[in-house]
Amino acid sequence: MRNFLFLLFLLSMQGTACANYFGNPHKKPVPERIVPGAGNPIRVEPGNWWTGMVHNRVELLVQYEGVRDMQVSLGKAQGVTLEKVEKGDSPNYLFVTLNIAPGAPEQMVDLRFSGGTRGAAYTFPIRARSTAKRGQGISPKDVLYLIMPDRFANGDPSNDNVPGMLEGLARDSLVGRHGGDLKGIIDHLDYLQDLGVTALWLNPELENDQDRESYHGYAVTDHYRVDRRFGNNELLRELVTLCHARDMKVVRDIVFNHIGNNHYWMKDLPTKDWLNQWPAFTRTSYRAPTLVDPYRSEYDLKLFSDGWFDNRMPDLNQRNPHVANYLIQQAIWWVEYAGIDDFRIDTYTYSDQAFTSRWCAEMLKEYPDMNMVGEIWEHGVVVQGFFADDQPMARAGFDANLPGVIDFQVMFAIQEALTKPQGWTEGVGRLYYTLAKDYFYKDPYRNLTMLDNHDTDRFFSIVKEDLGKYKTGMAFLLTTRGIPQIYYATEILGTGLASPSHGNIRKDFPGGWPGDPVNKFLPAGRTERENEAFNFTRTLIRYRNRTPALQTGKLMQFVPYDGVYVYFRYDEQSTVMIVLNTANEPRMLETARFAERMMGFTRATNVITGEPVTALDRLVAPANMPLVLALER
Repeated sequence: MRNFLFLLFLLSMQGTACANYFGNPHKKPVPERIVPGAGNPIRVEPGNWWTGMVHNRVELLVQYEGVRDMQVSLGKAQGVTLEKVEKGDSPNYLFVTLNIAPGAPEQMVDLRFSGGTRGAAYTFPIRARSTAKRGQGISPKDVLYLIMPDRFANGDPSNDNVPGMLEGLARDSLVGRHGGDLKGIIDHLDYLQDLGVTALWLNPELENDQDRESYHGYAVTDHYRVDRRFGNNELLRELVTLCHARDMKVVRDIVFNHIGNNHYWMKDLPTKDWLNQWPAFTRTSYRAPTLVDPYRSEYDLKLFSDGWFDNRMPDLNQRNPHVANYLIQQAIWWVEYAGIDDFRIDTYTYSDQAFTSRWCAEMLKEYPDMNMVGEIWEHGVVVQGFFADDQPMARAGFDANLPGVIDFQVMFAIQEALTKPQGWTEGVGRLYYTLAKDYFYKDPYRNLTMLDNHDTDRFFSIVKEDLGKYKTGMAFLLTTRGIPQIYYATEILGTGLASPSHGNIRKDFPGGWPGDPVNKFLPAGRTERENEAFNFTRTLIRYRNRTPALQTGKLMQFVPYDGVYVYFRYDEQSTVMIVLNTANEPRMLETARFAERMMGFTRATNVITGEPVTALDRLVAPANMPLVLALER
């Protein structure tokens, strides 16, 4: 009877089961369910896995009081074996490895922990793998739209304040939580689709239960839980599903380097070397060139790699194999659970490079179409390109396996082109020289390009709110090589400088909150200039989406003269000529020197205005304005 009751108990838990029992020397223990919050329930991460995975050896992180000294056994299972059990340094952790054979069926597997007078049980689900879209990967065919969930739209005010969480709503604070959430993004998918974007990159939406500045998401306190002030795991999955139904992808912002100091690990580290520890708080130097520098000191290398990003962001030690396994598996878990399509990797250079290489390789084995991009916020193509896949600099047989980088060098170059006069290498000359170094990448088309992002000054502020320069920058972004990314509200001329507060560059999207005085999601809520910028951007994105030459076509650039930069994107079907005049006066452009790309073309269409251009021997390039011409024979 007791065995029957035990079986009924395990079945009732439906995959998140936890039980403890207290032994009696005269009596067989009877399981008793733990009520969450009324004790110390068993925690198993990941909480389930799937059949048919390439990654079929799953290391479970088990947390439970005294579990290190317990015996682990496996109940009846088909094609699932208990391969290995390793102890943590803390008495409250075990690492349990299950091997799931390729042909194993969907099932519920009983994990039992026993020893002395205590014990626990967990029912571990092995689910059938979904056939839904996932791991599709972003490509040069996409246009990304970067959203900070807390600042985009508040679709569910009921989750603005969550009992028990450290931070509540503080919309009057630049660095407080403003109430944006996943429902707000779902509510505005029509707007995003109409703009023409094909992929969303969300700043981290996982739980950040920190006492301040938790809104940005980069101090994770639970790797398997969406922050309740954004919604929940099911709502994230719904968002991804709705995006897929619109042929839009979703990119997760993932953080390897650090966690929040309120992560549950910080109360009881699984192993002594779970973090990179110092005798006193030691901040990283932020100097990634120490990884490249042939003359570096070991002190500088360790300070950069092992120093903490912030005193509230403990630095994870990915050299610990259990930390590495955890970070790999939680990434795969979210792709399978929610259908995530790709990853942007935060603070990529700060993590252990052997680990990041392994992580990328594991992702590509499971999802070959992925195009992960790493944040390498450094200066110089050599330092940036050093971290890319198969770059030509010898690294003693080491390969990063990272398909693409976030191209800060191109961002710096276009910003300089629009704010400084042309010199030999300055101004728009820097743009030419930067792209001339693309030989340093295996495939520069897989790099992510941008004008700004959530950490930089807003682009429209950088160009002193000059609409012509805005159009020039946007034209470049949407016609050059790579995967273009637009930061939310840039299309409506969002402004702000990162100093003195990053909150200035992360303002609420006007109209995303009930009671907002204007709604800039709608044309009627925008000013004339904002509508002009929006329509320019929308027209160019939509043209790019239907023009393969601007996605995967070849690029030919010509040396800039007098502040005018000319390049072509072309394939067998079409040729697009782009003229960027960064000078403060109009230029008459003689086109004879572009003959190798213009030969045979007699007319063109202005992509933005739709007007015909009937003579191509001379073109008038307006001051601080772009021309985007579809050449015709």
